[in-house]
Amino acid sequence: MEEKIEIEGQSMDIVEAEFLTIKQSTVRAVEAGSAEMQQICALSIDSEKAEITQGAIGVVKANEINMNQCITGVSVGQKTEINFSLCPIAIGREEAKVKRSAAGIVIGNNMEVKNSASLLLISKNIEGNVTTLFDWKSALAITAVAGGIYGLLRLFFKR
Repeated sequence: MEEKIEIEGQSMDIVEAEFLTIKQSTVRAVEAGSAEMQQICALSIDSEKAEITQGAIGVVKANEINMNQCITGVSVGQKTEINFSLCPIAIGREEAKVKRSAAGIVIGNNMEVKNSASLLLISKNIEGNVTTLFDWKSALAITAVAGGIYGLLRLFFKR
């Protein structure tokens, strides 16, 4: 693994480095100790620390994630911070911060939310204001009702 790599305006397959800076590029996979990325498109990022600005990423896995103006599929980290972004699934094991973003499912031990919307929010401690469609009680009730309907339909249409 190389010590430090800077990439600008390229299309790369797999990039591995201890310290990585990428600007205006597309990358299939990134593995880095510390990665700073601006205006990138990546399939997967695996890093100790990832700072992403204006990116489109499939999966981000890092100890510390800081995303600004990004679209991601899945974000998993110890500390996850999402600002002005869209993230269907975000997990912050220790801490999750969501500011002015839209998220599908957000899971975190301690959560700080400011002016954001989510489908489902699961956390031990939640601070801030969030518009959420389901809390854990309503999600459990919907799952139970859907399971009951599925069970009844299986009984009626059993061959």
